[in-house]
Amino acid sequence: MKKQISRRTVLKNITGSAAFFSASMALPSAARAEILKEEWKDLKLKGNVNHSVCKWCYPKIALEDFCKAVKDMGMSSVELQGPAEWPTIKKYGLTCAMPWGAGKGINDGWNNPELHDVLLADFEKVIPLAANAGLDKIITFSGNRKGMGDQQGLENCAKGLKRLMSTAEKYKVTVTMELLNSKVNHKDYMCDHTKWGVELAKMIGSERFKLLYDIYHMQIMEGDVIATIKEFHPYISHYHTGGVPGRGEIDDSQELNYPAIVKAILDTGYKGFIGQEFVPKRPDVLASLSQSVKICDI
Repeated sequence: MKKQISRRTVLKNITGSAAFFSASMALPSAARAEILKEEWKDLKLKGNVNHSVCKWCYPKIALEDFCKAVKDMGMSSVELQGPAEWPTIKKYGLTCAMPWGAGKGINDGWNNPELHDVLLADFEKVIPLAANAGLDKIITFSGNRKGMGDQQGLENCAKGLKRLMSTAEKYKVTVTMELLNSKVNHKDYMCDHTKWGVELAKMIGSERFKLLYDIYHMQIMEGDVIATIKEFHPYISHYHTGGVPGRGEIDDSQELNYPAIVKAILDTGYKGFIGQEFVPKRPDVLASLSQSVKICDI
């Protein structure tokens, strides 16, 4: 009589997370969920990467359930969440590596001098909250061009953000401007090239202002990801992932070599977080997340 082999044993004998995903999809949903849960708990992360994930990419999962799954995967952060969500994240022994909760969104930012007073008041309220919660960063945006030239935008952003730096320095919170593509997702966004963001950081002249280098967005706008990271890493406080094209899973279904990119990031001496910000295209979204953690865990 042949020895019975469990579904889990079959999956454990499959090499590679992409193959694991394909095999698991053949199982009934209840069995698949149980196996995936065990698989997350079996992840033996190497400890070289601080893993984070952006909650907005998983809108159908309640925050508490998401935090449980993230914790099971060995990750340590759920990000892009505001003050109301920070206690729930902390409850599960996680941090919020890149918080938000201040500003007027992506389209209206520091390049508009008419907004400076409002933005300043908003950030001066939220930065102490972040510091008191043990968080050391806060996200911000340049705003859209709306016909404005790049140099004028630099001057406007620098003028407003310089006013905020005394508060950021006092509370040791790094105001971090995200680099976004203006070609596909955020038409007209101003901070859409690394060199523009670096020039802004130089004009501000504070260690409490840096950039969020979104690998997905910058691959679309300028490519040359690894060389850019090597050159400009002193101006970067955080990284995001995403598959190109389409912002889906970061496996071999897309064009970026994430293990090589993560290695380049670590080689700079970076000790911060790498946030998964792809939008899962497959039904088992947490399987996709677990797969991406494995890919980046070099």
